[in-house]
Amino acid sequence: MDCRLYQKSLIITLLMICSSVTFSQTNNQQWRDSLNSLNRKIELSPYNTDLHLRKAAVNLELQQWEYAVDEYTLILRYESKNLSALYYRAYAYMHLRRYDLAKNDYETVLANVPTNKEARLGLAYMFQSSGRRKEALEQLNIVVEQHPEDPEVYVARASYEAELKLYEIALYDWEEAIKRKPANIDYALSYIDLLIISGKNNRAKTELDKLSGRGVATSLLHPFYNRLKKAKNK
Repeated sequence: MDCRLYQKSLIITLLMICSSVTFSQTNNQQWRDSLNSLNRKIELSPYNTDLHLRKAAVNLELQQWEYAVDEYTLILRYESKNLSALYYRAYAYMHLRRYDLAKNDYETVLANVPTNKEARLGLAYMFQSSGRRKEALEQLNIVVEQHPEDPEVYVARASYEAELKLYEIALYDWEEAIKRKPANIDYALSYIDLLIISGKNNRAKTELDKLSGRGVATSLLHPFYNRLKKAKNK
């Protein structure tokens, strides 16, 4: 199997797994229709990896975590090194809070592809969710070392550092992310948010003024200026 976590034909479906959007009843019905269609196809072709991966992806969309686990386990029974099945089974286990099982699957993916960013971040998040701070930071440090030019890894580490109130190093990581993707307004606003939280109001004002000068919408900046105004009046 190709060491990528998923085939191109599955990218659109599987990326939607990570969305926090609440789908309407109509969309849910569409997913259920897709599931019924896939079940009929599987009846005609009982073991077809692509069909089972697609079915499991729909199970995840419908938040049918147990069914998804069953599908991925079936695939792994025949293809023990199927990295797609391992990665997304770990994702399903996370939602079921079966952290040790998720850990095993993420680590199996990484044993095969040590530099896989998604699996490394998944493992880090597993440690975060289970309250293992030291291990979480270790994994985040590794992924930054492995992907030093990827802004997403700095964002992941900065977000967790901020959660732990490690503000100085979190600010550093936001700066590194912004250096690599300076056009990303969300990064800039998250950086400003943390500057305000950590009491660095003058720096926050400077960064807001920069964004204003770049033509960023006033509606995005106004809440931050208000926070600075309130902090100044205290």
